[in-house]
Amino acid sequence: MKIKSALLPIIFSLLIILGIFLGRILDSDESNSSSSLLVKKYHKLTSVLGYIESEYVDEISSNELIEKSLPFILENLDPHSVYIPAKELMGLNESLEGNFDGIGVQFNIQHDTIIVISTVSGGPSEKLGIMAGDRIVKIDDTLVAGIKITNNQVLKKLKGLKGTKVKVSIHRNKFPELIDFIITRDVIPLYSVDVAYMIDEKIGYVKISSFAATTYQEFKKAVLRLQKQNMKKLIVDLRGNGGGYLDAATKITDEFLEDKKLIVYTEGKSRPKTVTYSTSRGYCHETEIVVLIDEWSASASEIFAGAIQDNDRGTIIGRRSFGKGLVQEQTMLPDGSALRLTIARYYTPSGRSIQKPYEHGNINKYNEEIVERYVHGEFSEKDSIKNTDSLKYHTTKGRTVYGGGGIMPDIFIPVDTLGWTPYLSEVSNKGLVYQFAFEYVDENRDFLSKFNDYKELDEFLNKAHLVNQFILFAENKGVTKKYKEIKTSEFIIKTQIKAYIARNLFDNDGFYPIMREVDIPLKRAIEVLTSK
Repeated sequence: MKIKSALLPIIFSLLIILGIFLGRILDSDESNSSSSLLVKKYHKLTSVLGYIESEYVDEISSNELIEKSLPFILENLDPHSVYIPAKELMGLNESLEGNFDGIGVQFNIQHDTIIVISTVSGGPSEKLGIMAGDRIVKIDDTLVAGIKITNNQVLKKLKGLKGTKVKVSIHRNKFPELIDFIITRDVIPLYSVDVAYMIDEKIGYVKISSFAATTYQEFKKAVLRLQKQNMKKLIVDLRGNGGGYLDAATKITDEFLEDKKLIVYTEGKSRPKTVTYSTSRGYCHETEIVVLIDEWSASASEIFAGAIQDNDRGTIIGRRSFGKGLVQEQTMLPDGSALRLTIARYYTPSGRSIQKPYEHGNINKYNEEIVERYVHGEFSEKDSIKNTDSLKYHTTKGRTVYGGGGIMPDIFIPVDTLGWTPYLSEVSNKGLVYQFAFEYVDENRDFLSKFNDYKELDEFLNKAHLVNQFILFAENKGVTKKYKEIKTSEFIIKTQIKAYIARNLFDNDGFYPIMREVDIPLKRAIEVLTSK
């Protein structure tokens, strides 16, 4: 009898999935007919596995088959149930845990050279005197310059367990010899609140990139600082925020709602309804709020926006959010890998399911849904999903809101195409704006370091003829000058250049305030809060 190799991944996957839950089955009442049936099926599959291992024509690796087949099985459930191999799990968890072990530098690879962009404040590299603009030539005496090294390869060499050491040899401008540093790796914080600053005398702005273990404390610290600067109104920017920990989102939501207001509830076939309410502890009860979302705001971002909207607590501005409303539970496996299985759905206070529709096993169609929105014109006009009466829900004050997947904004903002030209698209797609800004800072670092903040820098850059310099730079990179298009896009190009220069010198504290000049949704949010 000949067994097709294509069937082996499916067989092994079923064995592993059933094996995870075998303990529960065996502990249950043996008289239960469904449990007994499952056990019999498990024994049958075990027999098949034994037969394959003993009789199959070629040598096979059971472990390799299992690793390849588990993702296949889970793809046939829903889009968010996943198997995570042990070697990938640590990296995926780092962004959510809010820290990792390393040397504490941000770097970029330019002209086949690793260049330090900045050092983490208080981190091991800063303490030793490593500076922005330094070139890392060797790591542990191994040459890393001029060998076409990749970002991942650099990370593998620089990351390591806390307390371990790594030697880096650095070339610094005006120093003829390499400078050696022995760096002791330490815990490096990862921040999920990108920036928090005052837009004017009363309006504050906070951008949250993800909901990690440290996000609530970061947010609280940022808002308390803004309140000391007389903040009365707040813009919370969740654009591009793909979610994270539910707990972080509900805690931040709690700060805006009065006592005993519904924030979110979850429910699944085998999981009872779980409800989360607000408490009386909030320190932003009197703060007017606007929330910015877009098509990449997902999961925990949608929980926050949905709770604010359904409780009539603030205004949601932007475009329909992603629509990720499935709850995953992580089960660790003995080899250090993990299974994240969907066990429930998220619902907003009005009863809307956040999850957008999907077909079991058709993950490609699910991933392409955002593209379909663009093709169908949803990015330029309000979503036609509103035409379906069955998708209508109501807020606590009776306002109509809409389900169907994702959070529909109260104020729709289309994708901004004003000022965009083929020239701007080309230089943007090639990353030339960022490259120009980086090299501009690198060549003028001594002079630019005299500026104390982004405002002083911005004033200087406005007079620096940056666009003319950029046109020549882009032309040397193969982009033809198109003066009519450049004139149309000039303000956007100039603003982006200034913002990236400011980011190289002042990180996000310089980048976002300058980019505000071309941020249409943010300008609309400011108008809404100013008019109240």
